[in-house]
Amino acid sequence: MNKTIMVTGGAGFIGANFVLEWLRLDLGRVINLDKLTYAGNLENLVEIQNNTAHIFVHGDIGDSALVAKLLAEHQPYAIVNFAAESHVDRSIHGPEDFIQTNVVGTFHLLEAVRTYWANLNEEHRQNFRFLHISTDEVYGSLAKDDVAFTETHTYAPNSPYSASKAASDHLVRAYHHTYGLPTLTTNCSNNYGPHHFPEKLIPLVIHNALTGKPLPIYGTGQQIRDWLYVEDHCSAIRRVLEAGKVGEVYNVGGWNEKPNIEVVKTLCRILDAKKPREDGQSYMNQITFVEDRLGHDQRYAIDATKIANALGWKPKETFDSGIEKTVNWYLEHQDWVNNVTSGEYRHWVEKHYAERGEELA
Repeated sequence: MNKTIMVTGGAGFIGANFVLEWLRLDLGRVINLDKLTYAGNLENLVEIQNNTAHIFVHGDIGDSALVAKLLAEHQPYAIVNFAAESHVDRSIHGPEDFIQTNVVGTFHLLEAVRTYWANLNEEHRQNFRFLHISTDEVYGSLAKDDVAFTETHTYAPNSPYSASKAASDHLVRAYHHTYGLPTLTTNCSNNYGPHHFPEKLIPLVIHNALTGKPLPIYGTGQQIRDWLYVEDHCSAIRRVLEAGKVGEVYNVGGWNEKPNIEVVKTLCRILDAKKPREDGQSYMNQITFVEDRLGHDQRYAIDATKIANALGWKPKETFDSGIEKTVNWYLEHQDWVNNVTSGEYRHWVEKHYAERGEELA
C-alpha cells in the first residue's frame, strides 16, 4: 500500500504539528500543500527541511490544476485538509478571504479529489479517505449551563469565520452523500501548543508579557473555551484517519473548560516563576481589559464521548501539563517568536487595535 498522504495547510499551526509528528512516527511520506499566508510559516518545518519523506509545495487548494497534478503524481491514499483562514477577528475585518479559502477553496479541493478518487482502482478507492479538519465554532455559542456540543448539535455559526467553516463542513458531507466520496470530519475545540501564531490568546499573552506590553482581555474575560493541546489533537486525527467510520463526524475536545481570564492568570503565574520580571512585579499587572469583540461567543465546550467510545481516543495532557509545556516551548524558541512577530502579523495587530484606540503592539 502506498503510504503517501497529502496534507493541506501543513505549514500552519495545527497542520505543521501534525506533519512533524507524522514524520517523527515514520508513518509515511507527506505531500504538504500550503499557500503560505500570514500564519503559514516554513520556519515551523525547519526540523524536516532535509527529510526526503516531506515534499513541500507552495500552492492554493483552490488551484484545481495544481491539486490534480499532485494527486496524479504522488497517488496519496488520504487527504488531510487543514487549509483554512481561522482567526475570528480577521474574519470580522475582512470576511472575503474566509469565503474564498474556506468555502470556494474547499469546493475546488473536493472536486479535484473526487475526480482523482473516481479513477482509482477498486482496492485504492476502498482504502482512500478525505479527512476534513473543522472547529467547534460551527455549533455557535453555549450558555453556562448548556450541555456540551455533540456531533448532532445544530449548526449555528455566529462569525464570518465559523459560517465559512460550517459551509465547508456541509460541502464535505454533501460530497459523501451525493458522490460516495469517503469523507471524515473532525470538529475540535481551541488548540494551543508549539508553533501557535501570536495572534491567538495564549501565544499573544506569552509574547506580550515577555515584551512588556499589555495583555489584552476582551470584555470581562469570562468567555469560556475548551482547551486542547495540539499534540493530543494530532493523535486524534491520526486515530480518526486510521479507524474512523466513513461519513462520520467526530468531536475532539480536551475536557478542559476555562474562562479566558483564568487562562491568562495561569500564564502569568507560570511566567512569574520561570521568567520573572526584572522589577519583581507580577505579569498580572500587565492585564488590560479592552472592548469586547463583535458578536463574541460566550462559551464553547466539546463532548468528546463519541471518539472515546468508538475509537478509544482520549487526550493525554491535562490543562496544567499542556500549558506548562507550551510556555516552556515559547521560552526556548524566542528566535521563532521574534521572526514571526516582525512580519505581517505586527502590521495587522497595529491596525486592528489602533481602530480601538488601544496600543497593544
